[in-house]
Amino acid sequence: MTAEPTQRGTPSVLELPGASERLRSRLADGLTAVNALITARVDHDDPFIAEAGSHLTAAGGKRFRPLLTLLAAELGAGIDERVVAAAAGVELTHLASLYHDDVMDEADVRRGAPSANAAYGNSTAILVGDLLFGTASDIVADLGPEAVKIQAQTFVRLCSGQIRDDRPCPAGTDPVDYYLGVLADKTGVLIATAARYGAMFSGCDAATVETMRDFGERLGVAFQLADDLIDIESEADETGKTPGTDLREGKRTLPVLYVLGSPDPADARLRDLLTGDLTDDARLDEALRLLRVHPAMDRAREHTYAVAREAQDVLATLPDSDARDALHALATGVVTRVG
Repeated sequence: MTAEPTQRGTPSVLELPGASERLRSRLADGLTAVNALITARVDHDDPFIAEAGSHLTAAGGKRFRPLLTLLAAELGAGIDERVVAAAAGVELTHLASLYHDDVMDEADVRRGAPSANAAYGNSTAILVGDLLFGTASDIVADLGPEAVKIQAQTFVRLCSGQIRDDRPCPAGTDPVDYYLGVLADKTGVLIATAARYGAMFSGCDAATVETMRDFGERLGVAFQLADDLIDIESEADETGKTPGTDLREGKRTLPVLYVLGSPDPADARLRDLLTGDLTDDARLDEALRLLRVHPAMDRAREHTYAVAREAQDVLATLPDSDARDALHALATGVVTRVG
């Protein structure tokens, strides 16, 4: 098995500017091992379960989280079987969450292919997601009690973030602060764990492990903020995802929150659209057209870049190395991608 191809516009650790050929080669070999382990552990005696469990794996994806684990390990003794296992556990946790997300969102497409719930039904998609969570936990259990504790804490925050994402902002709470907190839990925490595991299992000291956890959480928030912009700006053939999916579902992402907080009378029509029914294609198209040219997009993009810069600043405590340079470049790539 070879490293999966990078989707158009998606940053790849293997292509980061400044990364040496040796580093790229080690990461490619590590990713091959991670993919092989995932394939082996998702396989099942029952052909239907094996097919459903590998549905999203076969559809491709960025493998962003395991690549981050492998890259963080380069700050220590490098990639070994434990690092590979940790990377596989993180990716399986992510894949499991996607099965559940698609049920909650009633999604039809994921990674350019039918979503698991569309292919197999909601009940099966939920159960397969649970099966993958169990498989991830089984892998992590072999890494020791501290890894198990981190996995459990990560899962709690991931689920709580997803629950809060599905709920309106409480009265008296700043909507932007609330939303950024949701992103830290929903997306940031698992990316933080990916980076943390890489440092842990390559023998890094406690300070470096904490640095990577902090870097990963900030990187994860920037990653999700960039996804929110892509949902508005992209065309369907660029990402395999229908543009405006978040708007159609009534999700108030950062640019939407900026528009809704604007007192400008010129924004009245857009505010009306954003607070109304966007399941109607004509209304959704109009909302996308107005939002794409609104200053809120530039404001949200600048905030996204600022979070990425904060992640890069965290790396300043690390000694110079190819790995640190690649991590720095990764933060830039995360917020400049188009898919």
